Amino acid sequence: MCDLSVERSIAHHFAPLDEPRSAIQRRHLLSEMIVITIAASFSGADGWVGVETFGQAKEAWLRTFLKLPAGIPSHDTFGRVFALIDPAQFAACFRQWSASVAELIPEEIIAVDGKTLRRSHSRGKGLAALHLVSAWATANRVVLGQVATDAKSNEITAIPRLLEWLKLEGCIVTIDAMGCQTKIAAQIIHQGGDYVLALKGNQETLAAEVEEAFIDADARGYAGVDSAFLETVERGHGRLETRRYQTLGDLSGVPHSASWEAMNMIGNG
Repeated sequence: MCDLSVERSIAHHFAPLDEPRSAIQRRHLLSEMIVITIAASFSGADGWVGVETFGQAKEAWLRTFLKLPAGIPSHDTFGRVFALIDPAQFAACFRQWSASVAELIPEEIIAVDGKTLRRSHSRGKGLAALHLVSAWATANRVVLGQVATDAKSNEITAIPRLLEWLKLEGCIVTIDAMGCQTKIAAQIIHQGGDYVLALKGNQETLAAEVEEAFIDADARGYAGVDSAFLETVERGHGRLETRRYQTLGDLSGVPHSASWEAMNMIGNG
């Protein structure tokens, strides 16, 4: 999809979004502010200063398909305008646009992760930092959806809402330890997906059983055990990184696995 097509696609899918400004305040086109913000976010911007910096650095490129009648908006302008936009309405438009450009491939890996936006808090106004839970299609490299929460601890309630918006059939959903919950696992299965969940101390009993199962299998040299081993070697940041993974398909030593819908394997790495 060319740059102009992307701009038109965004303009089309965000057309139902209510314009929050009066006519006299519209120095910048709302659709173009949204295009810049989305492009900046995909490029790693995590705040309005970053969005403005991206816009200024890429202004020549942006002008090949945007009008930019008043140039690149300032970070204050971005923040002020987006603060007036209805969040639920924006999220609905964003989901529709994401779905239109992201055609999920079979066994697509959808990574669900939370991130606190820097400089999104305001002590003077008593506002906590904004925490976003996002679903990222790793092969297509596109955000499929986001839910805002006021704290990382609220990810447990945000993740199910985010998953409800997604088509998970045939996909593998990965979530960190915060999302390692039986209800979340069941929801993924019911929506036609599979899951890989990080297991830590928040599931203390299950974690202990998994650890003991690997200790027992290792003591037997994994002889006669339904197991697989994988080693990867990658070069990054000037060094070689070797990662080793071991899986167990025999869950007889993990009685609490019965509480997790369709759980059929545990891993260690």
